[in-house]
Amino acid sequence: MPDISVFGRYTYLVTEVVWGIVAALLLSRANALRKAAVTILALYPVAYVWDRYTLAVGVFDINLRTGIDVAGIPLEEHLFMAVVPGLVIGFHETIFGDRDESRRR
Repeated sequence: MPDISVFGRYTYLVTEVVWGIVAALLLSRANALRKAAVTILALYPVAYVWDRYTLAVGVFDINLRTGIDVAGIPLEEHLFMAVVPGLVIGFHETIFGDRDESRRR
């Protein structure tokens, strides 16, 4: 794997943006942007509490980040909490979306 730490303190942010673009493209292709947004908003409070706790107890340490915290957690973590479910939903809808629609008719 290439060493992406060349982005220094922006490494985590760049990673989230790249994978966020992939998620957005998949969701757009599957016409599932709205469905994903609703799901992400529903999951976000749980993800926030979970993330805040794991950071507080030292489960992981994020070195290659901007250093910008929002509501007590790194900016990049907020993006992560949207990108991961976005990718999951994007892949799911890309694979099964048309099949689900045909069953409803």
